[in-house]
Order: sequence, then C-alpha cells, then structure tokens
Amino acid sequence: MLNQSTDLDRLFHALADPARRAIVERLSRGPAPVSELARPLPMSLPAAMQHLGVLEAAGLVRSEKAGRVRTCAIEPQALSQAEQWINARRIEWEHRLDRLGDYLEILKAEEEADNADQ
Repeated sequence: MLNQSTDLDRLFHALADPARRAIVERLSRGPAPVSELARPLPMSLPAAMQHLGVLEAAGLVRSEKAGRVRTCAIEPQALSQAEQWINARRIEWEHRLDRLGDYLEILKAEEEADNADQ
C-alpha cells in the first residue's frame, strides 16, 4: 500500500502543474515529438524537457528516441490508477451522503409525527 501511495503522490504531483497537464492533454490525442510538445508552452525547450522528465518519472509518459527526434506517448495505465483512486473517494462520499439523506428523512418524518400529535 505504501508503494501505491508513493506512486499516487508522484502522479498527482506531476498533474499539479498546468504545463504538465497541457502536455498530458496534448498526448491524449496521440504521440508527439518533444519539440511539438514544447512549442505552445511559455518556456524554453530545456524547461519543457524537465517537465517531461517529471511526467516520465510519474509513469504518465514514455519516450523513445529515433535519431535526433525524441517522441513521447501517454501511458494510459497511470491515468487509470488516478481515476480508480478518485472513483473510490467519490463512491465513499456518495454512500455517506446517501446515509445522511436517509437520516434527514427519518428526522423529517419524526418531526412531522410530533407535529401531528400536538
């Protein structure tokens, strides 16, 4: 469990930066060379490559070099891990809110019964 927590920490840290999210969003449409990924970002190519390094370390992106061109692609399994974690939290809170709703209905029914008795 600790290793999974560390992986999620790395994943969410990587996604916390807007430039890295922009890179992930672009890669969700298909693989791209580093130069194409860096072009729309308001930073130098070396800075963009550092962001790509963070994404690779988190397991979100993989890259391959062919000649002078480094091409990056998304790793869907990593995003799936984040999605599973978020969905587990969502389900947990939905159950809590359902129980709260049930409890509020009971209180409302009891209040209505008390008012009818008066």
